[in-house]
Amino acid sequence: MTAPESRRLTVVACAAGPAARIGELLTLAHRDGWQVDLIATPAAAEFLDVAAIEEATGVQARTKPRHRGPSAARPTPTTSAIVVAPATFNTINKLARGICDNYALTAVAEAIGRRVPVVVLPFVNLALAARAPFAQSVASLRSEGVTVIVGDEYGWTPHPPGAGNECLTAFPWALAMQHAAIAVTGRGDLG
Repeated sequence: MTAPESRRLTVVACAAGPAARIGELLTLAHRDGWQVDLIATPAAAEFLDVAAIEEATGVQARTKPRHRGPSAARPTPTTSAIVVAPATFNTINKLARGICDNYALTAVAEAIGRRVPVVVLPFVNLALAARAPFAQSVASLRSEGVTVIVGDEYGWTPHPPGAGNECLTAFPWALAMQHAAIAVTGRGDLG
């Protein structure tokens, strides 16, 4: 199914356990009619089976921009929403502070500035989430209109330290897709 341009989703994967299952999110997005691009942080590339992802979804995974040469015009990004999942403690804090030391962070930071809907689905433990920088970063991102899916109100909370592996299958990919759809359509359904 070819999705209309208004249904283009950029998925940004960070280096956390659920990244190995990013195909679940890509499959949900395709099923719901999104055209999908995948950007991985450099560290996330180690978690991904890029060949399997590309074969299963037809989505090319990138960790850096396509090289077009210094004189080539840079196309205006056309994504209608970005989902950052799984989002790490590191990525959330850098993004909130405007630190763009890799292509993935730059793409998301620019999207926030362009007012493209951004949904961040963290995978952090309770010890990291208890830190002041994390709470400040979540508040800062939310103040800029970013949907950060963490807390009792979302039904997704940080896991105990050392228990991340037990939470991998419960990672709420569908919740991220629901919030992306809400951001783009203003409706709570995925269609």
